[in-house]
Amino acid sequence: MKEAFVLLVLCHFASTVKHSLKYFLTASSGVPDFPEFIGAATVDDIQVGYCDSNIKTAKPKQDWMRKLIKDDAQHLEWYAQKCLGNKEVFRANIDSLKQRLNQTGGVHILQRMNGCEWDDETGEVIGFNQYGYDGEDFIALDLQTLTWIAPTPEAFSTKLRWDAERARLEYNKNYYIHKCPDWLKKYVHYGRSFLQRTDRPKVSLLQKSPSSPVTCHATGFYPNAAMMFWRKGGEEHHEGVTLGEILPNNDGSFQTSAELYISSVTPEDWSRYECVFRLSGVKDDIVTKLDKAVIRTNEGSPSAFPAGPVLGAVAGLLLLVVCISGLFMWRRNNNRVL
Repeated sequence: MKEAFVLLVLCHFASTVKHSLKYFLTASSGVPDFPEFIGAATVDDIQVGYCDSNIKTAKPKQDWMRKLIKDDAQHLEWYAQKCLGNKEVFRANIDSLKQRLNQTGGVHILQRMNGCEWDDETGEVIGFNQYGYDGEDFIALDLQTLTWIAPTPEAFSTKLRWDAERARLEYNKNYYIHKCPDWLKKYVHYGRSFLQRTDRPKVSLLQKSPSSPVTCHATGFYPNAAMMFWRKGGEEHHEGVTLGEILPNNDGSFQTSAELYISSVTPEDWSRYECVFRLSGVKDDIVTKLDKAVIRTNEGSPSAFPAGPVLGAVAGLLLLVVCISGLFMWRRNNNRVL
């Protein structure tokens, strides 16, 4: 499951004709003052819906999703019912796993990610359904063989039971190959102007102190099919470079960064370095030369380094990765105790 959630934030550079619908579920045990169940859904990695066990309903998160709900009021009600139903199922699943693994206390997290990807140019559809427990992969569906993959011995008994449920497996196949992409196409249609826009970012060079790495930071770009790297003398440079992940901003755009450790860079070589940001669908790269005159730093001015937006996005990402879960669920009879 760690790999599943990493998909939400890893830098990737892919064709913009590919779209995704991902549902996330997170149930927790032993976490005080926190909803025991949270659900969320994303379209093209943009959160479009949310529910949890405290609010006990589903809420659209984008204007175009609200328009869809207005046109189809039963859409929201269907999701709200699935959210509440899955809360009970996941609570039973955690209790079952704790008993099976002889866990009597502590914090425990059960997660699920499912959904599909659709290429509107080739028509290719890829479906997925994966579970994780306490941050580790637990079980995943292989749609090619219609069997469950159990990476740990603890999940093997679940695999045996679920592999024997042939009707459920056939339903899975139909859902992920047909129903899920049909819904995704509907969402893309309603959100087309938002999802298929191209926004170029603001790029800045940041440095906390003269001895710190220089961070090339880009924020406000869309889509997240982007890459950033450092170049030296016109050639891509990797030594002393740390590439950051692509993180979501609250407004639906994204940010990323690339650090250059300058301790080994001689003063005469500074002019040979430049940061390059490349966005899918945009012809021209944004190139920023390594220049002390344009570096923003905390030195002498604590507010000069714009840490707030960066930390805010990281906090938002942690909430997304740890707590966000899928609210758009399939039929209740498809849920099973682990």
